[in-house]
Amino acid sequence: MPEITPVLAPQPASIIKRDSDEVILRAENVTKIFPGTVALEDVSFDVRRGKVNVLIGENGAGKSTLMKILAGVEQPTHGKILLDGQEIHLHSPLDATRLGIGIIYQELNLCANLSVVDNIYLAREISQNGLIDQKLEKQRAIELVKRLEQKIDPNVLVGDLRIGQQQIVEIAKALTQEVRILIMDEPTSALSASEVEVLFRVIRELKSHGVAIIYISHKLEELLQIGDTITVLRDGRKVAEAEAAKVNVSWLIEKMVGRNPAALFTRKERPLGEVLLKVEDLTLPRHGGGYVLDHVSFELREGEILGFYGLMGAGRSDLVDCLAGAHLQTVGKVWLNGASVTSKTVSERIQAGFVLVPEDRQRYGLVQTLSVMDNMLLSSLKNYLKGAFLMRKQEKSATEQQIKELSIRVANSQQPITSLSGGNQQKVVVAKGLLTKPKVLLLDEPTRGIDVGAKSEIFEIMNRLAGQKYGVIFVSSELKEILAMSDRILVMSKGAITGEFTHQEATEEKLVAASAIGHGPSTNGGNHHATGK
Repeated sequence: MPEITPVLAPQPASIIKRDSDEVILRAENVTKIFPGTVALEDVSFDVRRGKVNVLIGENGAGKSTLMKILAGVEQPTHGKILLDGQEIHLHSPLDATRLGIGIIYQELNLCANLSVVDNIYLAREISQNGLIDQKLEKQRAIELVKRLEQKIDPNVLVGDLRIGQQQIVEIAKALTQEVRILIMDEPTSALSASEVEVLFRVIRELKSHGVAIIYISHKLEELLQIGDTITVLRDGRKVAEAEAAKVNVSWLIEKMVGRNPAALFTRKERPLGEVLLKVEDLTLPRHGGGYVLDHVSFELREGEILGFYGLMGAGRSDLVDCLAGAHLQTVGKVWLNGASVTSKTVSERIQAGFVLVPEDRQRYGLVQTLSVMDNMLLSSLKNYLKGAFLMRKQEKSATEQQIKELSIRVANSQQPITSLSGGNQQKVVVAKGLLTKPKVLLLDEPTRGIDVGAKSEIFEIMNRLAGQKYGVIFVSSELKEILAMSDRILVMSKGAITGEFTHQEATEEKLVAASAIGHGPSTNGGNHHATGK
């Protein structure tokens, strides 16, 4: 049994003291050294009771490492962890749980083949007389989901839920524990605006009971809305600390990246070429009737960044999935470079020149047990075959070139993919696609869960690829990103295109208005458009 010094039982939230300035948890002069890198260097971080303690920094700044130390996943090389002023030693996540420290991880920690209720109570089953009380678990799961204002069937498999609903399940898991300190690592990265508001109400409720929240997010406006204190990490060191009410977004960006925020999001003007991709009446039937995609038609030119905007469930992700060959039941006509595309499967679409960077890079973009190089080569292995053997020299040369061109921060290509920050993992997914020599890049929420500096790098890559005559389809829920980077913007609602705007015409108000346009079932294959013209 691992030693915990001292053993402090978690207190129910209802009897916690309400001194909101009290430091309940403190990381004191913490250093963490991994082979070849210093992840944290002499970092001190105070967590105040009944406050939202925001921790920000670029990917690789040390945020996740510090959180893993506070959650018992990692142990510090040097330094102390103090709980209520007394030093504790966390040898495992179970030790942290016993002391009332809970965590919601950025990368969802769910079992896709289990139901919602089974995921919520996994390893925390409610038992009566040695038997799991499934009836009580289901009842409490319903109450938790209702508290989060969601309509999710507790019996449905988690793998059948959209990613935003899966994130709600992850949050519900955390709420089953009597936590004194709750770590939230990117809890809203896949949530809609209304779901974020619900979460914020839950956070305020937890605060009112004295629960300390450690909150990590790359959505900077969101941090200022919900945060009480801000701590900034850069390159493994603490560089700034302030009250949230006294700072603004520009201050956050400058402290995080060490440079002027105005230079981070820049769209480059470039001449557009001929029509590269033409899509006509692309339709995806919905189970039970109606359409997921309702006769969608559009064109994409060489060198164009075509943005797709819409609310959750508008059909944007379904559109890029269909173009990538993920739905065999898709109907409609597609032309690439003037030639009809009749292939259906994902592998055939890759051969034709389409490549998808998926929204959920962990589940659909990467294999967690493989190295950086092996992940990068997954979609293009046949290009490195000689007879029955792989040409290792050519593989290494190709991956090292991508690492250099995309500025992937990695010690060597044999590193485990899990050792990279979120932004660098995303670049590996992009590199994997580029090695297939595509003509059209389908980028579905490419900046989800990565910091502002990494976003800037992803946008620079998009600019560079567009300059090389690639066609880029860019899906994002972030209005500012869509407006900043797109040459042209198509808005979707309920599976149809409801607005089309050039970069010069587009405004936040026009995009939001077009995304709210409803439409009845299509009878003639036409779409309803609201344009800026």
